[in-house]
Amino acid sequence: MQVIDRRKALSIPPVWRLAFRPFFLAGSLFALLAIPLWIAAWTGLWPGFQPTGGWLSWHRHEMLFGFAMAIVAGFLLTAGQTWTGQPGVSGNRLMALAVVWLLARLGWLFGLPLALLIPLDLLFMLGVTGLMARMLWVARQKRNYPIIAVLGLMTAADVLVLCGIALGDDGLQRQGVLAGLWLVAALMAIIGGRVIPFFTQRGLGHTEAVKPWLWLDVALLVGTGLIAALYAAGVALQQNLGLGVLFLAIGAGHLLRLVRWYDSGIWRVPLLWSLHLAMLWLVIAATGLALWNFGLLDSSSSSLHALSVGSMSGLILAMIARVTLGHTGRPLQLPSGIVSAFVLFNLGAASRVFLVTEWPLTGLWLAAICWTLAFALYAWRYAPMLVTARVDGHPG
Repeated sequence: MQVIDRRKALSIPPVWRLAFRPFFLAGSLFALLAIPLWIAAWTGLWPGFQPTGGWLSWHRHEMLFGFAMAIVAGFLLTAGQTWTGQPGVSGNRLMALAVVWLLARLGWLFGLPLALLIPLDLLFMLGVTGLMARMLWVARQKRNYPIIAVLGLMTAADVLVLCGIALGDDGLQRQGVLAGLWLVAALMAIIGGRVIPFFTQRGLGHTEAVKPWLWLDVALLVGTGLIAALYAAGVALQQNLGLGVLFLAIGAGHLLRLVRWYDSGIWRVPLLWSLHLAMLWLVIAATGLALWNFGLLDSSSSSLHALSVGSMSGLILAMIARVTLGHTGRPLQLPSGIVSAFVLFNLGAASRVFLVTEWPLTGLWLAAICWTLAFALYAWRYAPMLVTARVDGHPG
């Protein structure tokens, strides 16, 4: 980096220097507020207050397109700089994107008219996709073009949800949300397949990482994309034997990858076992959905929450804990309390997936408390890192 570029980068307030800073902070704060709000509404503590589309629509949309997409934006727009060598999104552009995200969240919560909310909500999705696409296109980095395809399809899934809200069609909303959820699972398959073996090798001091099986990675990506398409079309909302076989194959594929990556040494390193557990939740989710499609489970709800809570959000918590340390120039040593956050989070996920089936109210409250404490611990320990300059004096 030239001296003038370095000076310019260092003149930007730290929180706007790279996308992970505002979006990891905003996403974690949103997470620790949104679930208590949802549980309070579900138990009738907000009888006179309704967000856009009602509380269920708000919960489904915002935990995916609000919370998860904030973290996805922060991660990809930061990683894109490393992948491409292009300057990351920073300064006024980053601030504008973050403001759009925040306004969309407030608009959903406080019932902004759909004529204003829809373009505001889509502006964030299109902004993230466009900024990421530009970085990859300029660098001609074809290896990462599938990520742009997934982001574009996520935007299309958001359109489905918004159409469902506008038309009062709950089925259309579910199609969009569940398609979007499995598109995030596709991103997890791509990114997780790259970083988890690498992080495991580095964390355990091995000489080389487990080499990927390209056929397996491609099969998982195609299969997950097919599931997203079937949800978008409404086909996957109904039990289907063929879908059960597809879910079972995806679960087996992810389990095979986990077995190949596994080393007993991961249990000594919380930054590793948290990642592996998140991917194990994906195996549980796919297996549960297979059983539901085979008619062996009464409901798909717990399996879908194994994906959305245990896997997606578990991977988010593990990744933002690691990425924040690395990109603020710190050693990969967890601050106090974060191991407890990982434990609490997985306890909460287990409560939401398994305990709820026998004791619904107890299970939901326990899951909500554990979730909130986990993200509160992250925000408490990491917020100072996210809003202050790197400890090594470098830009970013």
